[in-house]
Amino acid sequence: MQRNAKNDVILYQSAQLLDLGVIHAVTTRHGGVSPAPFDTMNLSAHVGDTSERVQENLERLHNALGLDRAATVDASQAQANQVARVTANERGTRIRNVDGLITNARGVNLMLRFADCVPILLYDPTHHAIGLAHAGWRGTVSKVLTNTVNEMRAAFETAPNDLIACIGPSIGPCCYEIGAEVRENVERAFPETFELLLRQNGSVHLDLWQANATQLRALGVRQIEIAGVCTADHTDDFYSWRREHAQTGRFAALIALS
Repeated sequence: MQRNAKNDVILYQSAQLLDLGVIHAVTTRHGGVSPAPFDTMNLSAHVGDTSERVQENLERLHNALGLDRAATVDASQAQANQVARVTANERGTRIRNVDGLITNARGVNLMLRFADCVPILLYDPTHHAIGLAHAGWRGTVSKVLTNTVNEMRAAFETAPNDLIACIGPSIGPCCYEIGAEVRENVERAFPETFELLLRQNGSVHLDLWQANATQLRALGVRQIEIAGVCTADHTDDFYSWRREHAQTGRFAALIALS
């Protein structure tokens, strides 16, 4: 993914998706009005920032992408594996307890929020459908991304080998040290964990990027872009729940059909 500026709002975008005309972005912490520790582009009103500042940040994001904010659908995320199909009837609503959104409706924007968890953007160029998933360790081991792709298959007849997947900035294996509970869950979910669990100086680190790419490859997805940008290592650009000890904002991933 490449780092771009739109009206002073700094975004990460996939060159491939841009070439295909898919409106999308993973936001950074630049371009908004929030003060520290949310400086400046915090997009969540549930972390201690004021609603007024978050609303202004959302306006700036949508203006930068040329999108109608009233058409955006987001979710109250549950760190789980539920996926919702979005239609024009859900424009401007929040869907409860889901971590994956899919649609083939133009004029509908999908948005989820992050602070270390993995954003995955999906595009089916054959059936002109999109998906967006939020995968922390719980969502990863419960296969929210697998469920999102399978819902696209069922709803839109998406063929995995047509699908383009972009794994965005999130906490990387360099910084994601885990304990026994997470390790045991990963081992159960991914029997062959040699590339997912890394030993570093006596500790165990989890590679969420490869854990989600593994799910995609198992489904037959071959066009996989991994940003390879660690949010915990780049708090100059991103919010990191772990590195900033939970006192931080939320960035977003957003995708829409043009």
